[in-house]
Amino acid sequence: MYEKYIHDNVLLTSSLAQHLYHSYASQMPIIDYHNHLDAKDIWFDTKYKNLAEAWLHSDHYVWRAMRSNGISEHYITGNASDIEKFQKWCEAMPFLLGNPLYQWSHLELKRFFNCELLLNPSNSNAIWAHCNNELKNSEMGTQSVLRKLNVDTLCTTDSPLSDLKYHQRLKCSDFHTKVLPTFRADPLISFADVQGFLNTLEQLSQLTSIKICSLRDYIDAIGSRVDFFHEVGCRLSDIGLPRVNFYSASIGQCEGAFLKLLTEQALSDKEIAQLTTYVLNQLGKLYHQYQWTQQLHIGVLANVNQRRKLELGPGTGFTAIQNELDIEALAQQLNALDQEHMLPKTVLYNLNANHNQLLSCLAGAFQSDDAAGKIQFGAAWWFNDHKDGMEAQLTTLKNLGALGRFVGMLTDSRNLFSFSRHEYFRRVLCNQLARWVEDGEIPYDLSLLKQTIENICYHNANNYFNFKDIA
Repeated sequence: MYEKYIHDNVLLTSSLAQHLYHSYASQMPIIDYHNHLDAKDIWFDTKYKNLAEAWLHSDHYVWRAMRSNGISEHYITGNASDIEKFQKWCEAMPFLLGNPLYQWSHLELKRFFNCELLLNPSNSNAIWAHCNNELKNSEMGTQSVLRKLNVDTLCTTDSPLSDLKYHQRLKCSDFHTKVLPTFRADPLISFADVQGFLNTLEQLSQLTSIKICSLRDYIDAIGSRVDFFHEVGCRLSDIGLPRVNFYSASIGQCEGAFLKLLTEQALSDKEIAQLTTYVLNQLGKLYHQYQWTQQLHIGVLANVNQRRKLELGPGTGFTAIQNELDIEALAQQLNALDQEHMLPKTVLYNLNANHNQLLSCLAGAFQSDDAAGKIQFGAAWWFNDHKDGMEAQLTTLKNLGALGRFVGMLTDSRNLFSFSRHEYFRRVLCNQLARWVEDGEIPYDLSLLKQTIENICYHNANNYFNFKDIA
């Protein structure tokens, strides 16, 4: 007789795995050091109006899955009603069997709504009515959910131009979860979009009261924003690098390229690479000065479907995996900072799973005695954040790195209920460790396994990112 789909031991295939999860992993607080929740929603304790708003309004994972089932865009990002969109999602679900979205959605139904019905057309109305009724409960507000999940710290993703107003309010409130900003630096190196960059420059100048007439002025203005973010509690930066380039140039060459931008002239590919290399180096030095961690998200081939980008805009679910990784360029980028003893703690994420070993080996080449696990091979990210991807990342880290220093999982999500993915990861982690014990790869030593699990789930991140030092 099979159990319900989401049961106490889901994903735990042995008695040891069950013991490791229930006795150790499930007891640990959550640190989510990279997500896309809005601090404003947390401050106002926002509640979702219905299940479609929670799941379907902003999740491009879901949009891709619905398109794969031939569903009209009218029911995805279009003007259909929320109930119609949810019904279409339920129509798609049976064809997503085994997809992480199938697993996550049912885990969220069970954990947040105590609903064990399978998502399919025949159950759609019952699930809709039950969950929407539950959402009216006072305990379904953003703060209440985070409190119930024992979320110790979460880091949002914020423009360098953000006023961080709601982070400041939360910092001064009695809300127990630390809600910290992350310095998302992408706009600061968007040199190919001249007008967009000049708009960023104008806002940066207004915020910092620094008249930006030179590259030095620009770096000073960035430094002013880093200082402001630090005061509000920021301890991480983040940037997306579709391709990693390293193109050294003299300060005079970089200054010349920057002055061209100020006069609204487009840069050559070479000039963009030179200026990007310089600014990333200066950012790294700032992060080192403030004892921040930089996160490098590598390998996104964005908006490959130009027709759909024109129809729906960028970032709407038409991304692919970049096959190229210039590991030598990335090594040069890290090496330039290391040469001056100014390499900050760094987390390397790859979208292409074929690059697991490349990044893990590179991380090992830049470790240092100023921080344990200083360069991290990051968590399974985006197209890899499923059971197979997590197991592959853990296995690579076991084989080539220091698994016991790993800073653990993140949600990278705008969906509050996606915090259940920490449970998902912890179950995968415990099951993987138990399998290695049973295969004789690691010892059956409960004290060692307990230490490893508790460190990966909580303590490593708390120490590595210096969260424990934030009041």
